[in-house]
Amino acid sequence: MLIAVDLEIPFPRPLVYEIYRDRLEEQVAYMDAVDRVEVTSRRQEKGQVYCVNEWHSKTQIPTPLRVVLGEQLFSWTESVIWNESDFTVRWQIQTHAFTEAVSCAGSNRFRAEGNKTVVEHRGELRIDPQKLLSIPWFLRSQIAQLSENFLVQQTKTNLKQMGEAVRKELEKLESEKDNE
Repeated sequence: MLIAVDLEIPFPRPLVYEIYRDRLEEQVAYMDAVDRVEVTSRRQEKGQVYCVNEWHSKTQIPTPLRVVLGEQLFSWTESVIWNESDFTVRWQIQTHAFTEAVSCAGSNRFRAEGNKTVVEHRGELRIDPQKLLSIPWFLRSQIAQLSENFLVQQTKTNLKQMGEAVRKELEKLESEKDNE
């Protein structure tokens, strides 16, 4: 299932890109479904920043999914590569449950439009029902489809809230600068 979200943030691209890349943990306070994110590794080389982030959800999981899948599907490890030369980031997610069944990857592009930035989030989430081995075979397709729908919708909401958090952070920094 495709993930596509475009956000317009009324600040220059270098500032928007930097806040997304360097202040991830601060943005979580604005994301309703995220309990916390921990940057577990970060290194920079040759114009790229490599990060591994551990995400933990606090979303209300629909009962049928929670009963069958448990809570672990809603925690994940994100590996990202930020490329400063073209203002992009490539990401891949590995869930903490059903890792063999779930694949999720994509990229974000930060496009300058005058003095504002359009953040283009593109990705794909797939759950292979045949690899949900602990689920009865007659429920696998339904559970996979319900899970994909729920996770993609939640991801889109998270991306929108993160964009709003970045905008608020930049407005706060601008206000502090004006008050100096």
